[in-house]
Amino acid sequence: MTLQGRVALVTGAAKGIGKVISLSLARADADVAVNYLRSEKEAREVVSEIESRGRKSVAIQADITQEEQALRLIEETQSRFGRLDILINNVGDWAMKKVEEMSTEEWKRIIDTNLTATFFCSKHALPLMKAQGWGRIVNTAAAGAYRAHGTSGMAAFYAAKAGVVAFTKSLAREVGQLGITVNAVAPGVVEEKDRTIEEAMKIKDKETAVGRPGTSWDIAAAVLFLVSDDASFVTGDVLNVGGGWLL
Repeated sequence: MTLQGRVALVTGAAKGIGKVISLSLARADADVAVNYLRSEKEAREVVSEIESRGRKSVAIQADITQEEQALRLIEETQSRFGRLDILINNVGDWAMKKVEEMSTEEWKRIIDTNLTATFFCSKHALPLMKAQGWGRIVNTAAAGAYRAHGTSGMAAFYAAKAGVVAFTKSLAREVGQLGITVNAVAPGVVEEKDRTIEEAMKIKDKETAVGRPGTSWDIAAAVLFLVSDDASFVTGDVLNVGGGWLL
């Protein structure tokens, strides 16, 4: 699989799953814009690693829960690379708090970072993708979000992620005939974000059907498939990457 000539934007890419997705896209020969909010040092380290592989990269600061900043992020990516082919909506906060104990501000933060930011970035990336006649949008949901799974203390998070799934399916219908696919990945539990698959293979995990913990690299592998030409007939779908955690 090669993404030669493609430009990707990954939100929340300075650390964790977003970082690994960015590195995986670069390994597949894409150029990558690395979005961050506060972690400038870490974002620049990701850029340096991507550039060391011979790909172009840039770190762009933006609070994408604010529409004007999301628009600026898209415009800066297009200005730097001349195009935008792939958008990975990865940003999303979470909190473990019961509904009665949650403040309005906490609720809005979780909804805005997971769902509203996905809307803003997708909205402003679409004109570029439509002009090109090709585009890939991959949104980050969560294991169980496709069936509105609920967990005590996670009402805001699962409400947001269920919204991401519904948004993904609706947008896929809107743009499918324009050469643009829209899908979601639904990660299971990834406790150690920097753990490699090789390291995970040595660890037993009774919570998953495959018997090992998940890694950021597992999520990135799913993303790579969904943004490839091999997945041109896959849209509006949710790819669960949880090792059978919620079977």
